[in-house]
Amino acid sequence: MLQDVAPSPATARAGRLLGDLNVWIFVLGDLVFFGAYFVIFMVYRHQETAVFLASQRHLSLIAGALNTMVLLTSSRFVALAVQAARRGESERARRLISYGGLFGVAFVAIKAFEWAHEIGHGFTLVRNDFFMFYFMLTGVHLFHVLLGLVILVVANRELRSPERCRSWIVESGAAYWHMVDLLWVVIFALLYLVR
Repeated sequence: MLQDVAPSPATARAGRLLGDLNVWIFVLGDLVFFGAYFVIFMVYRHQETAVFLASQRHLSLIAGALNTMVLLTSSRFVALAVQAARRGESERARRLISYGGLFGVAFVAIKAFEWAHEIGHGFTLVRNDFFMFYFMLTGVHLFHVLLGLVILVVANRELRSPERCRSWIVESGAAYWHMVDLLWVVIFALLYLVR
């Protein structure tokens, strides 16, 4: 049986924070960091609208949309894994977290292909401010995805021993993974969609 599988009704009504408080502080700090980066991006975009619009046309909307769908699917699997873990279904939770991780690996592969395509056509970090932001935003996000994959592996290992499993580790891993997903949705909108 999982420890701390689900909050009691009284705790749930009191608004129990799922996962570890330190992870939530980290997640909020990351959101503030990325939020500042998004504001800076928009300032530069306003100052160099023509350059940003012309450069944006060189990105693959299909690759960006595919990566968005892959990450949303991954987050869905991770959310289902948390629900399974709360019900004490550790084997199902492990399987779902593994599926989420596989979709995360697919995201990395698609992004690597997209980067190789852009670089192969001469669109590099030093090309202009748009591509500087493109590679920096997607690069920092990619680092977060890789860290998230490590966290999912830790959560998966935690579920191997249901009698000793600490559900807050699984919940904390899911909270981090959902933050990574949320950040990508904003990055996708800013880099690929906003005209």
